Amino acid sequence: MSSLRVLLHAPTADSLARARRNARNLVKVHDDAQVRIVANGAAVAVALAEPDPVADSWLHLCRNSLIAQGLDNTAGHEEVEAAVVALAEWQAEGWRYIHA
Repeated sequence: MSSLRVLLHAPTADSLARARRNARNLVKVHDDAQVRIVANGAAVAVALAEPDPVADSWLHLCRNSLIAQGLDNTAGHEEVEAAVVALAEWQAEGWRYIHA
């Protein structure tokens, strides 16, 4: 079986916390899984204010959300131009979407 490719979408503070836990749990069971956490909206500010050294290796921040909230990605997380576009494109490539 090929490795799982999972997109965890986190638009809120609570969903970001769930996505981080979900990502850790997924790779515990499937260590070959590919995971991307896509944070937009309110989750972006929380991701910057409350770093997670393990789960943030999978984190992608929405640039539109950064700009709209006047935030700088000083932590250097991966960015996508627009979460909605990245999520749609990755799903078209076979990634599985989960709203955290």
